[in-house]
Amino acid sequence: MIFITRKHHFCASHRLYNPSFSDEKNEATFGLCNNPNGHGHNYVLEVTLSGEIADDTGMVFDLKELKKLTQQEIIDKVDHKNLNVDVDFLTDIIPTAENLAIRFWKRLEPKITKGQLYEVKLYESERNFVVYRGENL
Repeated sequence: MIFITRKHHFCASHRLYNPSFSDEKNEATFGLCNNPNGHGHNYVLEVTLSGEIADDTGMVFDLKELKKLTQQEIIDKVDHKNLNVDVDFLTDIIPTAENLAIRFWKRLEPKITKGQLYEVKLYESERNFVVYRGENL
């Protein structure tokens, strides 16, 4: 078993807000991230696949194809967007890093044709990141 990873960067804004909470509870729960006008991050997304090396190519999955797939399915849709209102596959969630990683997984996993999606790692900052490895792990 071998693992391959492709790293991507994107910039986006969001507001952490639960409409079922009072304004006071939203502020207490999400703090500065609850700013009504939102705030931004320079995200780093790492997509890792696992699998066996194909004899005919020497690869698990072509990294150019992984780049293209991740660009089309995620980066083109989220880069320089407001994640609360501009991204159709995020409209019904609180756009925390945890929820984003799960949604990114769900967009990519069915489209991986060789190997398997092993991990989605999303950095909101150098110090804050989440790792998602699917529901069955």
